[in-house]
Amino acid sequence: MRNFIDHEFLLDTAVASRLYHEVAADLPVIDYHSHLQQGEIASRKTFRNIAELWLGGDHYKWRLMRTAGVSEDFITGSQPDEAKFRAFCKMLPLAAGNPIHHWSHLELRRIFGIALTINEANAGQIWEAANAKLANMNTWTLLEQAKVEVACTTDDPADDLAQHAEIAASALKTRVLPAFRPDKAMRINNPDFVAYIERLSAVSGVRIANFDSLIAALAARVEFFHARGARISDHAVDIALPFGQVSAAQLETLFAKRVDGELLSDAEAAQYLRGLLEALGRVYAKHGWTMCLHIGAQRNNNSRMMGRLGPDTGYDSISDMSCSAGLSALLDALDTDDQLPKTMLFCLNPGMNEVLSTLIGAFQDGSSAGKLQYGPAWWFNDHKDGNLQQLQTLANHSLLGTFVGMVTDSRSFASYPRHDYFRRLLCRLLGQWVEAGEYPNDFDALAQIVRGVSYENAKRYFAL
Repeated sequence: MRNFIDHEFLLDTAVASRLYHEVAADLPVIDYHSHLQQGEIASRKTFRNIAELWLGGDHYKWRLMRTAGVSEDFITGSQPDEAKFRAFCKMLPLAAGNPIHHWSHLELRRIFGIALTINEANAGQIWEAANAKLANMNTWTLLEQAKVEVACTTDDPADDLAQHAEIAASALKTRVLPAFRPDKAMRINNPDFVAYIERLSAVSGVRIANFDSLIAALAARVEFFHARGARISDHAVDIALPFGQVSAAQLETLFAKRVDGELLSDAEAAQYLRGLLEALGRVYAKHGWTMCLHIGAQRNNNSRMMGRLGPDTGYDSISDMSCSAGLSALLDALDTDDQLPKTMLFCLNPGMNEVLSTLIGAFQDGSSAGKLQYGPAWWFNDHKDGNLQQLQTLANHSLLGTFVGMVTDSRSFASYPRHDYFRRLLCRLLGQWVEAGEYPNDFDALAQIVRGVSYENAKRYFAL
């Protein structure tokens, strides 16, 4: 029987062990999609205790605590930090098989050097030992300790990126780059859409009077971001895109209707989103950027808690929407004019794995290795089985060796052991193939795949 999270954790063959320890373990991290706050990096934020570091804003943990019957007062409420931490520790042993159980223990070991099992009995000792070490740490310490070479934040087009400039001029070893996330321009029926357009107009210096000038304003902000190191855009696609082309006249009509105070129908909002993504895709292609599409989230299911706590607090789920026809039409429209940028497709619905892993193959053109990427296991799929399934599906239908690997997709500076978790699973899968006689026992060839997927491919693909 193996010890819990020992030296060979998740590594079940000699080949996997050698690949991980000799190749993967010490590689730097390229975190090309995160939700880290640039202000917390610029200020070298310190954390008052492990509860703030672990539980502050972490809706993954909040969901488990609610499911265990922990009252909201011990999650997002007014209870003291130590009481919240103890409630989390008491709950965690129930989370057998959940990635948070593994992640939390990996974080405790990698960040704090504490090998205790997280449970109610050990909560006090962990609290004291972790806080003593955390007193001498900050956001810079956490990034550099995790060997994060590049971390991309998620930034609104209207952001002045002033804190990014502070970080770039600092002595931080990690390069922190902005990523372009125009959600507020995409969600045309949001109550604050018109006010946001006015703000974007002022920041960009482009008078936004119609759809065409909206794109001009966003293009100006892409140039602003590009000059500050951005090479990636990110889009949440939560509605199915229409299959048919949307004309320039239709887009102008839709934009004018919303600016005049009317809400669009669901079909009209989808048309607007398709037109916006197509126009922005051409802008990204011009600048050599990668367009990331996060597909398939069903957000804010619980209206009562949405009203109480707001978005991103643990009330989202997987959507079963069908998206392949509209997504294919978008990619094809851009490809027809040779304006399809490098594109990464993430999908929250694991039932779409084969759909997306085969769709990317229809638009590879030889201009870049893995020009279209089937993104890593994301959000609800980011667990042991989900990562192995994503890797296996990609191998089945595409070229595993060109994959750009893992992201944290996290607001937590403690989340980087997830890269270690992913690398162990990658080595595990390759080792099993060798053990079964399904791949040659060629260490150099295997090491090339591991180095590429763990680090080198992302550095090349995103031009970082």
